[in-house]
Amino acid sequence: MPSFTLIWLLAGAVLCLMELFLPSAFVAFMMGISAFVVALLSGVGLESVWLQVVVWLLLSTLLIVLSRRFLQPRRRKSKIQDAVIAETLTEILPGKTGRVRYEGNSWQARCDDDKFTVPPNQRVYVVRREGTTLIVIPENLLNS
Repeated sequence: MPSFTLIWLLAGAVLCLMELFLPSAFVAFMMGISAFVVALLSGVGLESVWLQVVVWLLLSTLLIVLSRRFLQPRRRKSKIQDAVIAETLTEILPGKTGRVRYEGNSWQARCDDDKFTVPPNQRVYVVRREGTTLIVIPENLLNS
């Protein structure tokens, strides 16, 4: 049975070089590293081609998942953390949007609870942002 060590070494080199010229967010690089590991295993006695391919696939998947987890910054859903108080500019009807003044700007807003009407000129708490719409809770709802 022929040794596939050289083939795995070439595949690893091609995949790693491919990452240099066609960036793929470390996917090709991790697959190349996995090919080098399989070449090492092939050289020390792992002779089954099917087992080599399975090891390469599993190791590639594991390295790609780990690289995503540790190398990419975590994204936040919204950056609303400091100022959480806003004031309604228009009435917010149940299930509809209105306008609030938040951080000096007018924003589209919707009440978090679809059963409440929020009158104008009332203080509300901003709980999250969905696109360009702020999701708010009336201050009196939290104090009651």
